[in-house]
Amino acid sequence: MLTLPLQVIDSFLLQYNIGQVFLLLLVVGLLATLPMKSKTIVGAHIVLIGLLLVLTPLSLMDNDFIYRAIGLALVFIGPMVMVVGR
Repeated sequence: MLTLPLQVIDSFLLQYNIGQVFLLLLVVGLLATLPMKSKTIVGAHIVLIGLLLVLTPLSLMDNDFIYRAIGLALVFIGPMVMVVGR
């Protein structure tokens, strides 16, 4: 039933670490929110992905500090996008 799609997703995700998956979610989410033309929603999405990158343990991201730095940058960029949208 649902085992085939889950196996496909699992085999895809095993090739990447969680930081790369979160960055993919950022890009896909931004593409999904752009048609709404709401900078508040785009800013909230950026902040959410930034928080996910900051709060995820480094052991899940192969001890790459770069993803945590990108997360911190996104946490600061997101509110700026929200303010510009008003």
